[in-house]
Amino acid sequence: MTRVRMDLFASLDGYTPSDLTPDSPMGEDWGRLTAAYAGTRTFREKIFGDTSGAGTTGVDERYAAAFFQGVGAEIMGAGMFGLHSHPDDPDWKGWWGDTPPFGTPVYVLTHTAPRPSIPMDGGTTFHFRDAPIEDVLAEATEAAGGLDVRIGGGYRTARSFLRAGLVDELHLLVAPLFLGRGYRLWDDLTGFENTYTVTTEAAESGVVHVTLTR
Repeated sequence: MTRVRMDLFASLDGYTPSDLTPDSPMGEDWGRLTAAYAGTRTFREKIFGDTSGAGTTGVDERYAAAFFQGVGAEIMGAGMFGLHSHPDDPDWKGWWGDTPPFGTPVYVLTHTAPRPSIPMDGGTTFHFRDAPIEDVLAEATEAAGGLDVRIGGGYRTARSFLRAGLVDELHLLVAPLFLGRGYRLWDDLTGFENTYTVTTEAAESGVVHVTLTR
């Protein structure tokens, strides 16, 4: 059965970066927020192409490996693809290089003019959709072929799926730092946890992995 999954990064004070620029597409604080996860063996291989086997193991690595398992389709916002930074460049293929790490159909939510789909190396194809999130989710679910659908960023895309109650499993990585700035993830979501089973696990890095499962 297809489940809708989401992974989010937050600081101890509940922020995720907001200062996205073309030179820093994930925000100035993104590196600090994700340092422990980015150092795992799986992320070094999948995201950075490091096949040396280097990287941390333990709790963070276990969650990093699970991130890539059982996903048949992805949904992301235009910002995560980088469309806002290159709105008039028909040759722009996203931040993710020639071989994006998804390996599935990826549905990019956008309100700009429709673009043709972009097939990439490694099995990723970017599709661009200006439609209600429920409709895009239905299309992604069919494309997933019984595997899960993962909801990526950015902040507005994540919040729209959370507010609509469409997420079956949320994995929240709480980094042991205070940002004091950025987007506040949980505003207007009081009691969100009430329909989920909540578990927590602390990693050797100090990151707390919070999992909410419906």
